[in-house]
Amino acid sequence: MNWEQAIQDFLSYIGSEKGLSVNTLEAYGRDIRRFAEGLKEEVKEETILSYLSLLKEKGYASASIYRALMALRVFFRFLKREQVIDQDPTALLESPKMWQLIPDILTQEEVELLLAAPGEGEKGARDRALLETLYATGIRVSELCHLNVHDVGEATIRVLGKGGKERIVPIGEVALEAIDAYLGNYRNDRGDRRPLFVTKKGRRIDRTFVWKQVKAYAKEVGITKKISPHTLRHSFATHLLERGADLRVIQEMLGHADIGTTDRYTHLSQKRLFEAFDTFHTRQ
Repeated sequence: MNWEQAIQDFLSYIGSEKGLSVNTLEAYGRDIRRFAEGLKEEVKEETILSYLSLLKEKGYASASIYRALMALRVFFRFLKREQVIDQDPTALLESPKMWQLIPDILTQEEVELLLAAPGEGEKGARDRALLETLYATGIRVSELCHLNVHDVGEATIRVLGKGGKERIVPIGEVALEAIDAYLGNYRNDRGDRRPLFVTKKGRRIDRTFVWKQVKAYAKEVGITKKISPHTLRHSFATHLLERGADLRVIQEMLGHADIGTTDRYTHLSQKRLFEAFDTFHTRQ
Protein backbone atom coordinates (compact mmCIF):
# COMPACT_ATOMS: atom_id res chain seq x y z
CA MET A 1 0.00 0.00 0.00
CA ASN A 2 1.21 3.47 -0.87
CA TRP A 3 0.79 5.11 2.54
CA GLU A 4 1.23 8.70 1.39
CA GLN A 5 -1.31 8.34 -1.40
CA ALA A 6 -3.76 6.65 0.96
CA ILE A 7 -3.31 9.45 3.51
CA GLN A 8 -3.82 12.14 0.86
CA ASP A 9 -7.00 10.42 -0.38
CA PHE A 10 -8.27 10.12 3.18
CA LEU A 11 -7.60 13.77 4.03
CA SER A 12 -9.27 14.90 0.81
CA TYR A 13 -12.30 12.78 1.67
CA ILE A 14 -12.79 13.97 5.24
CA GLY A 15 -11.99 17.55 4.22
CA SER A 16 -14.69 17.66 1.57
CA GLU A 17 -17.27 15.22 2.92
CA LYS A 18 -17.03 15.89 6.66
CA GLY A 19 -16.19 19.58 6.57
CA LEU A 20 -13.45 19.32 9.18
CA SER A 21 -11.29 22.34 10.00
CA VAL A 22 -7.80 22.82 8.58
CA ASN A 23 -6.29 22.33 12.03
CA THR A 24 -8.10 19.00 12.46
CA LEU A 25 -6.98 17.81 9.03
CA GLU A 26 -3.38 18.72 9.80
CA ALA A 27 -3.54 16.95 13.17
CA TYR A 28 -5.01 13.79 11.60
CA GLY A 29 -2.35 13.87 8.90
CA ARG A 30 0.47 14.17 11.45
CA ASP A 31 -0.97 11.36 13.60
CA ILE A 32 -1.32 8.93 10.70
CA ARG A 33 2.05 9.75 9.14
CA ARG A 34 3.74 9.32 12.52
CA PHE A 35 2.11 5.91 12.84
CA ALA A 36 3.06 4.86 9.29
CA GLU A 37 6.68 6.03 9.50
CA GLY A 38 8.99 3.05 9.00
CA LEU A 39 6.07 0.60 9.17
CA LYS A 40 6.78 -2.60 7.23
CA GLU A 41 4.57 -5.22 8.86
CA GLU A 42 0.90 -5.85 8.26
CA VAL A 43 -1.16 -3.57 10.50
CA LYS A 44 -3.01 -5.50 13.20
CA GLU A 45 -4.73 -4.53 16.41
CA GLU A 46 -1.52 -5.30 18.31
CA THR A 47 0.41 -2.95 15.99
CA ILE A 48 -1.83 -0.05 16.92
CA LEU A 49 -1.76 -0.86 20.65
CA SER A 50 2.05 -1.02 20.56
CA TYR A 51 2.15 2.35 18.82
CA LEU A 52 -0.16 3.96 21.37
CA SER A 53 1.91 2.46 24.19
CA LEU A 54 5.01 4.03 22.65
CA LEU A 55 3.30 7.44 22.62
CA LYS A 56 2.55 7.06 26.32
CA GLU A 57 6.16 6.10 27.07
CA LYS A 58 7.32 9.21 25.23
CA GLY A 59 5.15 11.35 27.51
CA TYR A 60 2.39 12.34 25.09
CA ALA A 61 -0.69 13.83 26.74
CA SER A 62 -3.74 11.59 27.09
CA ALA A 63 -5.73 13.85 24.75
CA SER A 64 -3.04 13.45 22.07
CA ILE A 65 -3.05 9.66 22.45
CA TYR A 66 -6.82 9.55 22.23
CA ARG A 67 -6.82 11.79 19.13
CA ALA A 68 -4.22 9.51 17.49
CA LEU A 69 -6.51 6.53 18.09
CA MET A 70 -9.50 8.39 16.65
CA ALA A 71 -7.48 9.39 13.57
CA LEU A 72 -6.41 5.79 12.96
CA ARG A 73 -9.95 4.48 13.47
CA VAL A 74 -11.43 6.86 10.91
CA PHE A 75 -8.51 6.29 8.51
CA PHE A 76 -8.73 2.48 8.50
CA ARG A 77 -12.52 2.61 8.30
CA PHE A 78 -12.10 4.72 5.17
CA LEU A 79 -9.57 2.28 3.67
CA LYS A 80 -11.88 -0.65 4.34
CA ARG A 81 -14.82 1.11 2.70
CA GLU A 82 -12.66 1.96 -0.32
CA GLN A 83 -11.52 -1.69 -0.45
CA VAL A 84 -7.88 -0.74 -0.06
CA ILE A 85 -7.67 -3.22 2.83
CA ASP A 86 -9.68 -6.35 3.59
CA GLN A 87 -9.84 -6.01 7.39
CA ASP A 88 -10.10 -2.95 9.63
CA PRO A 89 -7.49 -3.46 12.40
CA THR A 90 -9.33 -1.03 14.68
CA ALA A 91 -12.73 -2.76 14.40
CA LEU A 92 -12.30 -4.75 17.61
CA LEU A 93 -10.19 -2.18 19.45
CA GLU A 94 -12.25 -1.50 22.56
CA SER A 95 -12.10 1.59 24.73
CA PRO A 96 -10.84 -0.22 27.87
CA LYS A 97 -7.70 -1.21 25.97
CA MET A 98 -7.24 2.42 25.01
CA TRP A 99 -7.69 3.61 28.57
CA GLN A 100 -4.94 1.30 29.79
CA LEU A 101 -2.64 3.65 27.88
CA ILE A 102 -3.88 6.86 29.45
CA PRO A 103 -1.67 8.55 32.06
CA ASP A 104 -2.48 7.71 35.67
CA ILE A 105 -5.29 9.27 37.66
CA LEU A 106 -4.29 10.56 41.09
CA THR A 107 -5.71 8.80 44.10
CA GLN A 108 -7.56 10.87 46.68
CA GLU A 109 -4.53 10.62 48.99
CA GLU A 110 -2.21 11.88 46.23
CA VAL A 111 -4.55 14.78 45.51
CA GLU A 112 -4.50 15.77 49.18
CA LEU A 113 -0.70 15.66 49.22
CA LEU A 114 -0.47 17.80 46.09
CA LEU A 115 -2.96 20.41 47.29
CA ALA A 116 -1.16 20.72 50.63
CA ALA A 117 2.27 21.16 49.01
CA PRO A 118 2.39 24.97 48.50
CA GLY A 119 4.11 26.82 51.33
CA GLU A 120 3.60 30.22 52.95
CA GLY A 121 3.68 33.68 51.46
CA GLU A 122 2.24 35.08 48.25
CA LYS A 123 3.56 32.28 46.03
CA GLY A 124 2.17 29.61 48.30
CA ALA A 125 -1.22 31.32 48.55
CA ARG A 126 -1.45 31.75 44.79
CA ASP A 127 -0.37 28.19 44.01
CA ARG A 128 -2.68 26.71 46.62
CA ALA A 129 -5.62 28.64 45.14
CA LEU A 130 -4.57 27.64 41.65
CA LEU A 131 -4.35 23.92 42.44
CA GLU A 132 -7.54 23.94 44.47
CA THR A 133 -9.40 25.61 41.60
CA LEU A 134 -8.16 23.08 39.05
CA TYR A 135 -9.26 20.13 41.15
CA ALA A 136 -12.45 21.68 42.53
CA THR A 137 -13.82 22.54 39.09
CA GLY A 138 -12.13 20.26 36.55
CA ILE A 139 -11.60 23.18 34.17
CA ARG A 140 -8.94 23.09 31.46
CA VAL A 141 -5.61 24.76 32.16
CA SER A 142 -6.28 27.27 29.36
CA GLU A 143 -9.60 28.15 31.03
CA LEU A 144 -7.85 28.61 34.36
CA CYS A 145 -5.31 30.97 32.83
CA HIS A 146 -8.05 33.16 31.34
CA LEU A 147 -10.03 33.58 34.55
CA ASN A 148 -10.51 37.14 35.76
CA VAL A 149 -11.35 38.25 39.28
CA HIS A 150 -14.95 39.02 38.34
CA ASP A 151 -15.45 35.47 37.06
CA VAL A 152 -15.49 34.14 40.64
CA GLY A 153 -18.92 34.13 42.27
CA GLU A 154 -20.19 33.03 45.66
CA ALA A 155 -20.45 29.36 44.70
CA THR A 156 -19.56 29.25 41.00
CA ILE A 157 -17.02 30.43 38.48
CA ARG A 158 -17.71 31.67 34.98
CA VAL A 159 -15.53 29.89 32.42
CA LEU A 160 -14.85 30.72 28.79
CA GLY A 161 -14.37 27.35 27.11
CA LYS A 162 -13.58 26.03 23.65
CA GLY A 163 -15.16 27.92 20.80
CA GLY A 164 -15.80 30.90 23.05
CA LYS A 165 -18.64 29.08 24.83
CA GLU A 166 -19.31 30.34 28.33
CA ARG A 167 -20.41 28.03 31.14
CA ILE A 168 -21.00 28.30 34.87
CA VAL A 169 -19.17 25.71 36.98
CA PRO A 170 -19.73 24.96 40.69
CA ILE A 171 -16.73 25.49 42.95
CA GLY A 172 -16.36 24.19 46.50
CA GLU A 173 -15.83 26.23 49.64
CA VAL A 174 -12.23 25.11 50.15
CA ALA A 175 -11.19 26.44 46.75
CA LEU A 176 -13.12 29.68 47.29
CA GLU A 177 -11.42 30.18 50.67
CA ALA A 178 -8.03 29.66 49.03
CA ILE A 179 -8.86 32.24 46.34
CA ASP A 180 -10.09 34.72 48.96
CA ALA A 181 -6.92 34.26 51.01
CA TYR A 182 -4.77 34.89 47.94
CA LEU A 183 -6.69 37.97 46.80
CA GLY A 184 -7.29 39.38 50.27
CA ASN A 185 -3.74 39.10 51.54
CA TYR A 186 -1.56 39.57 48.48
CA ARG A 187 -3.38 41.37 45.71
CA ASN A 188 -3.87 45.11 45.65
CA ASP A 189 -4.87 45.18 41.98
CA ARG A 190 -8.24 43.49 42.31
CA GLY A 191 -10.15 45.30 39.60
CA ASP A 192 -12.92 43.09 38.31
CA ARG A 193 -11.32 42.56 34.93
CA ARG A 194 -7.83 41.87 36.25
CA PRO A 195 -6.44 38.35 35.82
CA LEU A 196 -7.28 36.07 38.74
CA PHE A 197 -3.84 34.45 38.81
CA VAL A 198 -0.66 36.36 38.03
CA THR A 199 3.09 35.80 38.16
CA LYS A 200 5.31 37.63 40.63
CA LYS A 201 5.76 40.29 37.93
CA GLY A 202 2.01 40.80 37.76
CA ARG A 203 1.49 39.12 34.40
CA ARG A 204 -1.30 36.68 33.64
CA ILE A 205 -0.16 33.08 34.10
CA ASP A 206 0.06 30.77 31.07
CA ARG A 207 -0.12 27.03 30.42
CA THR A 208 3.64 26.52 30.74
CA PHE A 209 3.68 28.28 34.09
CA VAL A 210 0.91 26.07 35.49
CA TRP A 211 2.52 22.92 34.09
CA LYS A 212 5.80 23.74 35.84
CA GLN A 213 4.07 24.40 39.17
CA VAL A 214 2.14 21.13 39.07
CA LYS A 215 5.24 19.11 38.15
CA ALA A 216 7.34 20.78 40.83
CA TYR A 217 4.83 20.19 43.63
CA ALA A 218 4.23 16.60 42.53
CA LYS A 219 7.95 15.94 42.72
CA GLU A 220 8.19 17.69 46.07
CA VAL A 221 5.60 15.41 47.69
CA GLY A 222 6.95 12.24 46.08
CA ILE A 223 4.31 11.59 43.41
CA THR A 224 6.12 9.55 40.76
CA LYS A 225 3.28 9.32 38.23
CA LYS A 226 3.59 11.34 35.04
CA ILE A 227 1.16 14.14 35.72
CA SER A 228 0.20 17.50 34.27
CA PRO A 229 -2.51 20.07 34.99
CA HIS A 230 -4.82 17.90 32.87
CA THR A 231 -4.30 15.06 35.36
CA LEU A 232 -6.27 17.08 37.90
CA ARG A 233 -9.11 17.40 35.39
CA HIS A 234 -9.09 13.62 34.84
CA SER A 235 -8.95 13.04 38.59
CA PHE A 236 -11.80 15.48 39.22
CA ALA A 237 -14.12 13.64 36.80
CA THR A 238 -13.08 10.18 37.95
CA HIS A 239 -13.51 10.93 41.64
CA LEU A 240 -16.95 12.42 41.06
CA LEU A 241 -18.02 9.32 39.14
CA GLU A 242 -16.68 7.06 41.85
CA ARG A 243 -18.85 8.90 44.34
CA GLY A 244 -21.95 8.59 42.18
CA ALA A 245 -22.23 11.92 40.38
CA ASP A 246 -24.41 11.98 37.28
CA LEU A 247 -22.53 11.71 33.99
CA ARG A 248 -24.59 14.53 32.46
CA VAL A 249 -23.68 16.82 35.36
CA ILE A 250 -19.99 16.03 34.85
CA GLN A 251 -20.36 16.63 31.11
CA GLU A 252 -21.73 20.09 31.81
CA MET A 253 -18.96 20.95 34.28
CA LEU A 254 -16.20 19.73 31.97
CA GLY A 255 -17.64 21.60 29.00
CA HIS A 256 -17.87 18.54 26.74
CA ALA A 257 -20.11 19.06 23.72
CA ASP A 258 -20.54 15.29 23.33
CA ILE A 259 -21.54 12.98 26.20
CA GLY A 260 -19.37 10.33 24.53
CA THR A 261 -16.28 12.31 25.48
CA THR A 262 -17.31 12.33 29.14
CA ASP A 263 -18.23 8.66 28.95
CA ARG A 264 -14.52 7.82 28.64
CA TYR A 265 -14.31 8.21 32.41
CA THR A 266 -16.83 5.52 33.21
CA HIS A 267 -14.25 2.74 32.88
CA LEU A 268 -12.76 3.93 36.16
CA SER A 269 -15.93 3.73 38.18
CA GLN A 270 -18.24 0.83 38.95
CA LYS A 271 -20.64 2.80 41.12
CA ARG A 272 -23.99 4.10 39.96
CA LEU A 273 -24.88 7.76 39.71
CA PHE A 274 -27.13 9.04 42.51
CA GLU A 275 -26.55 12.55 43.82
CA ALA A 276 -25.33 15.93 42.62
CA PHE A 277 -22.08 17.84 42.87
CA ASP A 278 -22.50 19.39 46.31
CA THR A 279 -22.91 15.99 47.92
CA PHE A 280 -20.02 14.20 46.30
CA HIS A 281 -17.08 16.53 45.83
CA THR A 282 -14.63 15.88 48.62
CA ARG A 283 -13.45 19.48 48.98
CA GLN A 284 -16.84 21.04 49.57
